[in-house]
Amino acid sequence: MKAPGTTTGAPPARRRQTLLVAVAVLAAAFNLRPALSSIGPLLTGIIGETGLSAAGAAVLTTLPVLCLGLGAGLGPWIMRRIGPDAGVLAGLGAVALGLGLRAPGSLAPLFAGCALAGLGIGLANVLLPVMVKRDYPASAGRMTGLYTMTLCLGAAAGTGLSVPLREALGGWGPALAVWCLPALAAMPVWLLLARRSTGAAAGAKASVKPVRLRRDPLAWQVTGFMGLQSSLAYIMFGWLPAVLEARGLNPLEAGFTASVMILGQAPGALVIATLAARGRDQRGWIVAVLAVIVATFLLAAFGPDMTLIPASIVLGLALGGVFGLGLTVIVLRAPEAITAGSLSAMAQGIGYSLAALGPLGFGLAHEASGGWILPAGLFVAIATLALACGLGAGRARHVGPRS
Repeated sequence: MKAPGTTTGAPPARRRQTLLVAVAVLAAAFNLRPALSSIGPLLTGIIGETGLSAAGAAVLTTLPVLCLGLGAGLGPWIMRRIGPDAGVLAGLGAVALGLGLRAPGSLAPLFAGCALAGLGIGLANVLLPVMVKRDYPASAGRMTGLYTMTLCLGAAAGTGLSVPLREALGGWGPALAVWCLPALAAMPVWLLLARRSTGAAAGAKASVKPVRLRRDPLAWQVTGFMGLQSSLAYIMFGWLPAVLEARGLNPLEAGFTASVMILGQAPGALVIATLAARGRDQRGWIVAVLAVIVATFLLAAFGPDMTLIPASIVLGLALGGVFGLGLTVIVLRAPEAITAGSLSAMAQGIGYSLAALGPLGFGLAHEASGGWILPAGLFVAIATLALACGLGAGRARHVGPRS
């Protein structure tokens, strides 16, 4: 399969470089969610073994998302210092180390490892759209869809395999730590890419200055949409298995159903991001996908048993689609790569910090009410706010002085 953005008439060296970037981006993307999605299926067991309170569990599901925002905030500084290629390599190193720290199966290394992995994921998250805008300007939507699809596959693997890994490896600590292996496997190709890019980028780094967007209303709308739609996904990563167990499913069944939901995100991300990027305006896609998310979540949480699997599949398709839309509007609302880097840092740095409040609030609402009605109401409210921001972010405009 030809890498997105390549042409048959391109020089061989250029085609090899483009293919290397595509492989590297997809390898990194796979590692950007298992650190988050592997916790949910094991959360009930972790609470039972360690005595972690519901509030502590809410903090555990929130901490890595909060650190995503902090890591994303480092993106522009890292890009100026070492370039985006080496920056993604550094992010993967932090992910691998953070995941490995979770092996002992006790609370202190678990929290520390989740925080470090979240920082690494946030750094890689903010730099990948820069590379897409830089290396695939003519096919940004398709490449965004491909790496979002791969990211969703990694999330599904983290959810679906966590319980079997716990049984095979004898505890939740090793089951969480084993996800450092894909991150380690992705690092050599990024090391090669960073070495090849060092010479060409050395002169450019000093001249790269971030575009200031804090007074740009469109940039804030993109940021709000990115953060609020991410909040919906992180609530599902952290709490859907527990919601399903409350319906009567055992942990293996709940983990499997949640993995079906997350696996559905992969085709949703690819198809919806690719199709939405073909148009100048993405507002219609945003309205439709958020409406489907609300309807299918309520069906999965409270609907008849016969609707559980179909609702979970469609929920996954819609969550993948809205995440792909979040990344797509970052790329499309920026006129060029440097602005894309600044917008990505703002949207993901501030956005993921905002997203962290979702799983925290969902867990605290559950603890306060003892049920899932109040948390579900919070989920619907977050989706409504995401819609309000998305109606602005989806407009056919550019951020910055070229708007």
